[in-house]
Amino acid sequence: MNETVPTKIRNFTDLNAWKESHKLVLEIYKVTKNFPREEIFGLSSQIKRAAVSITSNIAEGFGRFSKKEQIQFYYISIGSLIEIQNQLLIARDVGYLNEVQYNSIYTLSVNAQKIINGLIRYNKINLTK
Repeated sequence: MNETVPTKIRNFTDLNAWKESHKLVLEIYKVTKNFPREEIFGLSSQIKRAAVSITSNIAEGFGRFSKKEQIQFYYISIGSLIEIQNQLLIARDVGYLNEVQYNSIYTLSVNAQKIINGLIRYNKINLTK
């Protein structure tokens, strides 16, 4: 019998929300290397800060003892994700990302957003437990 035994989540890096968001961070760092030099303190810096904010808030939320506090940090990570989606549109529209790059990274952002929303729902259901 091949039953999957759920693994115990011991660290924030065990969370699927963090794992998917980390993939997004790495892709953003990769593509922003090709942004124009004059954007180093502009859009490039802003999108990288927002990306790091996602995983940082997931990590910080994980470290909180109160479910309400955890949920609040997970919501903040969603806000950073939406910020990135806006910045991706700008980067595409000004020609820093081609359509393939944009679609690939945007898809990663949507996947991360869905998983974080699931984490929020799970924590809300277990709020009183």
